[in-house]
Amino acid sequence: METFKRNNKAYFGLGALQALIGLGAIGGGLLLVVDPSGSTLGVPSSLLEGSIFPNFLIPGIFLMVVNGFGNGIGAALSFTKSQYTQGIAIILGVILVLWIVIQVIIIRSIGWLHGIYFVLGIIELWLGIYIRRHVVKAA
Repeated sequence: METFKRNNKAYFGLGALQALIGLGAIGGGLLLVVDPSGSTLGVPSSLLEGSIFPNFLIPGIFLMVVNGFGNGIGAALSFTKSQYTQGIAIILGVILVLWIVIQVIIIRSIGWLHGIYFVLGIIELWLGIYIRRHVVKAA
């Protein structure tokens, strides 16, 4: 019975985390798609100097689709305890961590949101690995 409760908590915690990441990414990505200059979010376009991006349109699309909708799908899989939950969580966690690292390299600056989302990506990755090792094998 205790294992069942712990397993439910792992799936629910992962789903809640993915929903949080997904909603934030959809909101931020949508604002960058609507206003690729970044001014709506208070992000200066000068951050992209020296990068391959002329504006925030492509990063906004990636943020919205991959981190946003991807984590939304991941949350749905987690809440339904799909057999794909752990694999998707591992992939999305790695993508989020890499997204933050690449972003910090491109803009040559780090802010508090970078730290928060980096940690959230590590937690998502860890929960995916935890479910794969402890929950799926126990089933």
